[in-house]
Amino acid sequence: MAIIQILVFTFLACGPTLASDLHDFTSDGCSLFPDGYVKDRALWCDCCLAHDIAYWQGGTKEDRKHADEVLRECVLKSTGSKALADMMYNGVRAGGHPAFLNWYRWGYGWKYGKTYAPLTEQERQQVREKLDAYYKKHPSGYCREAHGGE
Repeated sequence: MAIIQILVFTFLACGPTLASDLHDFTSDGCSLFPDGYVKDRALWCDCCLAHDIAYWQGGTKEDRKHADEVLRECVLKSTGSKALADMMYNGVRAGGHPAFLNWYRWGYGWKYGKTYAPLTEQERQQVREKLDAYYKKHPSGYCREAHGGE
């Protein structure tokens, strides 16, 4: 009987989530990393904002790898620094797994327990609605609000 109770608890705690479980989109830029250099505090912030959108909505393991590669390419294009781009890529690869108990994990928009999986059409629709609501409230996005600019 104890085994059944443990299995039921595990399923309820870690089972599939529903689209209604999606939290509003939030971003803090580059999380535990600066958004830019001292002289240009938002130089690669837009790269991190796009990365946050991907991480917030989650998806497959391949989606995550692609999001991390796009971040690396964006930072490289923004800065010209391969070392910086690689450091940021390695950081998100190491710290962004969906099982981690942090606010910047893969799929952080969903309740904890959502793992790598393709988004359903219902989930994709909710992602679109939540992003539309975010940009209506924050038309210039996180980076302009946090660091000024256009």
